Amino acid sequence: MPSILHQRPIHNPLANSYPLSPRSSSSSERSFSIFSPLNLLALLSLIVILGVFLPWMNIQESIFSSSKISNDKWREYSLAEAASFVARNGTVIVCAVSQPYLPFLNNWLISVTRQKHHEKVLVIAEDYATLYKVNERWPGHAVLVPPAPDAQTAHKFGSQGFFNFTSRRPRHLLHILELGYNVMYNDVDMVWLADPFPYLQGKHDVYFTDDMAAVKPMHHSHDLPPPGKKGRTYICSCMIFLRPTNGAKLIMKRWIDELKAQPWSKAKKSNDQPAFNWALNKTAGEVDLYLLPQTAFPTGGLYFKNQSWVSSQFFLQFKVEGYSNDEGKWASMTEEGERKF
Repeated sequence: MPSILHQRPIHNPLANSYPLSPRSSSSSERSFSIFSPLNLLALLSLIVILGVFLPWMNIQESIFSSSKISNDKWREYSLAEAASFVARNGTVIVCAVSQPYLPFLNNWLISVTRQKHHEKVLVIAEDYATLYKVNERWPGHAVLVPPAPDAQTAHKFGSQGFFNFTSRRPRHLLHILELGYNVMYNDVDMVWLADPFPYLQGKHDVYFTDDMAAVKPMHHSHDLPPPGKKGRTYICSCMIFLRPTNGAKLIMKRWIDELKAQPWSKAKKSNDQPAFNWALNKTAGEVDLYLLPQTAFPTGGLYFKNQSWVSSQFFLQFKVEGYSNDEGKWASMTEEGERKF
């Protein structure tokens, strides 16, 4: 019976269908094709990529890792460590700054550096951006005292944010006093035109400046001025020098108490300065106080609004800004030739 099925030819896969010499020649050509110019170029490119980009990736990873370690270090940096690092001759110069006011800090530091007192400066950062930025450029000269205030904007004078910002000040100063250091506090909306330390005569507990624009006699009293219309004095909390005495510590504690008793509200819109004045007035008989000379430490209201007085003060040493508007302050400082950054 004839078969109707077509049988596929059986091929032996192991059988060599081609002569040995041609197959060997083909294999040889294929093996040598690996070293063709195109393949060599691809191999060289791979070596370059591995040799250049992988180390760079490791460097980048190292940089970011180092940055994180550095930031962690500054987050753990304490006020005691910072004060010990910057103190010279038992004295620390303190300012409190948030990120929006870094241009003011730069300007103030220029003037302090000219008087060769910059190594004593400790910036109390009121946000982590300021902490990292200052310590990146000037390691060890900034510290943040927890808790950090909320995300920072340039708070307006009289706002709750401004009150929250400034009300932390006496606690910082008290802590430094308790560590045993003299401490000078400065707002950064001022500049030094000369060295203020020669004016800190004697061994008084607290030194301060008057915020009144009225012209004082050339050799005015250094006692606490009499109260004004509101029943208290008008001493400026922008420039204070404290010795680590019981009297100075008492002032700081009373200042803290007064701030608690006079919290910010929409009706009052208080700030830290009235509380400081009440603390001075209520402890005047217990603490050795010293009013600094007006000719050397004028308020901004006097310096910028009484040109006849300014022109007569050839020995003017120290200028304090007194505007409530930051743009006005910055414009004035620029006109004085102090703006650098």
